[in-house]
Amino acid sequence: MPTSPNTPPNTAPNTSPTAAINPNTAPKGNAAIDYKARGLMLQRGGEELVLEKINDRFTVTANAKDQVPQLAHQVSAQVNAIRLPKMTEFVVPAGDRDAAMKTMRQSDAVKYASHVYQFKNDPASRIYLTDRLTVQFVPALKPDAIEAITKPLGMTLVKAIAGLPNAFVFEVSKTSPENPVKIANVLIQRPDVMVAEPNIVVETQPHYRPKDPQYPKQWHLNHTGGEELTLGSHVFAELAWDITRGSRSIVVAVTDDGMDLTHPDFQGMGKIVSPRDFKGKDFLPLPEDADENHGTACAGVAVAEENGSSGVGIAPGCALMPIRTTGYLDDDSMEELFDWCVARGAAVISCSWGPSAVYFPLSLRQNNAVTRAATMGRRGKGCIIVFAAGNANRPTDGVINESGWERNAIAGPTRWLGGFTVHPDVITVSACTSLSTKAAYSNWGAQVSVCAPSNNAPPGVGLPELGYVATPPEVNVYLPGKGIVTTDRMGSDGYDPGDTTPDSGPAAFGGTSSACPLVAGVAALVLSANSRLTAREVRQILEQSADKIVDANPDPQFGFQKGTYEKNGRSDWFGYGKVNAANAVKMAIKRRMAVSFTPGRLLTAQSSSEQAIPDNDPQGLTAAVQIAEAVLVQDISVTIDIDHGYLGDLEISIVAPSGEAVLLQGRTLGVKKKLQTTYSMTTTPALQLLLGVGTQGQWQLQVVDAIAGDTGTLRSWQLKLGV
Repeated sequence: MPTSPNTPPNTAPNTSPTAAINPNTAPKGNAAIDYKARGLMLQRGGEELVLEKINDRFTVTANAKDQVPQLAHQVSAQVNAIRLPKMTEFVVPAGDRDAAMKTMRQSDAVKYASHVYQFKNDPASRIYLTDRLTVQFVPALKPDAIEAITKPLGMTLVKAIAGLPNAFVFEVSKTSPENPVKIANVLIQRPDVMVAEPNIVVETQPHYRPKDPQYPKQWHLNHTGGEELTLGSHVFAELAWDITRGSRSIVVAVTDDGMDLTHPDFQGMGKIVSPRDFKGKDFLPLPEDADENHGTACAGVAVAEENGSSGVGIAPGCALMPIRTTGYLDDDSMEELFDWCVARGAAVISCSWGPSAVYFPLSLRQNNAVTRAATMGRRGKGCIIVFAAGNANRPTDGVINESGWERNAIAGPTRWLGGFTVHPDVITVSACTSLSTKAAYSNWGAQVSVCAPSNNAPPGVGLPELGYVATPPEVNVYLPGKGIVTTDRMGSDGYDPGDTTPDSGPAAFGGTSSACPLVAGVAALVLSANSRLTAREVRQILEQSADKIVDANPDPQFGFQKGTYEKNGRSDWFGYGKVNAANAVKMAIKRRMAVSFTPGRLLTAQSSSEQAIPDNDPQGLTAAVQIAEAVLVQDISVTIDIDHGYLGDLEISIVAPSGEAVLLQGRTLGVKKKLQTTYSMTTTPALQLLLGVGTQGQWQLQVVDAIAGDTGTLRSWQLKLGV
């Protein structure tokens, strides 16, 4: 491998069947009922809770469990892996939901079909509606009167509720005129009904903890403190797992050396997808050499199955595409590698390797192979491509005055360039420690997107052909920080005689090699929560949801300090911060469930004065406009006019007065020289993150020219805010 509600009755009971199906005949109060609104009002514990329908899923209760696959096939639905009592969740394109539900309700094989709901303003919630409801009548109401009320509503008595007088569980049927939510709202209007509640299913809330025996040692996923553990230095996996533990439809390609696919952590229905061994030229990418341990550990960090056997990956429910690379970075190998991932449906591609060369610009074909995967994969949404920054404590792209190398192999001003790590479509990952500090070995620079927890160790770089491992100057101080517990080769093979790596000692796993698949796994969780996101949107979510850890310590090799953040929110050591799986998944859900607003009026501000864009300047150009009125954003668009010699050099962001920033344009415009466009919530979904922020204050457009040579001008820009 290259380097690396109840009100007492106040009138006599009304037993009229007509009253039972027309709540306006006996309302509690004088207001008429808005049927549509009442259909989204949940009676619960004496309160009315507002529901919202989720637009891409519904539940089906089949007459027989073995009918579910055929029913799903009938409406082209994906069966969600979540286990619900007596019902199955079907996922379909949002526009197909109502037609699919109609088909299911007409099927003789289906007992009951229902929308899936969420509580209003709680997009992470999931409310599953059963075909049952609980009704408590006034004590004086007789059985025949109860039947007269419930029969026209298609309600069948299931049982009386012990300990509650005149309280019963009913079941609705296909003859029922409405679903249990609406029926409950019909019944609760009656003076002879004390309680009417649909029986809903909600997942339990205790933060999810895997039962795998090594999980308590996997501090990088979740911990509550301890020796060499700073609070918050993990990725908040348990909070993320409360929402999703990953979907088998999301495939993570781990491209590395051989992987021990006999390990229990890689077993399970649908776990392995399209394996490939480019080195052995077959389809069984197992380790063949004694030192082929790296791939097994990396794959475990990302997707090790939750099965109670050893440890767990950050995205245990996702699938693994194990790929054993050739170990070389020639054009053909790189094309074959990335094309395989695209053709076989990889959503995320994890690459814990890099060139065994100090300076390595990508060839045209290598650059194109990455670009194609990042733009054409996932049916045009793009594969998320994640690369390890490297372990030499050197810049991803920059000059170091080198000295101290054996045989003076590297000396004087030397430019380091990682090739893949500077590609604009790549998420480059650096490493931080269990103490939320920079890992001493981690490469750094302007191209780092985020960091992730790993071990700590002296800097080192693999230059085996020169016989070098250590990267001078030598680091002799103690470097605190725990190692990563992950999947290891079975038996005596691997880093350690056990089947997982230890969290300390020489066999501990780490490096940016471990940070990389951890971020890849978080990206897979993001896609599991919202598969409609593009690769660029996933990157934005990872960056915008990251934790801004700070390290004020000087670098142990060079003495400089890069552990704080510039005004653009970036740190050369940590990128936009430490990846936070919970924040990222919640943000993905928020984008999926974002509601379109209809603004009442527009606030407009414009800057028409031409301004030069500084060349090769990470601070870039900041152009500001002022909004005086203090209201909340309901819609937003940004119109830009730029001339530039090479627009592919530019990154463009909008920053709200609150400080929240959204990347409008990454470095994807290539050789174009003229940019006249409008970024709206339709074309740039990331702008939805600014819904609800305050309008008053200074709005800034930031334009960064990241590459030397070509220059340009911001001619004008305009901000429109719907309020």
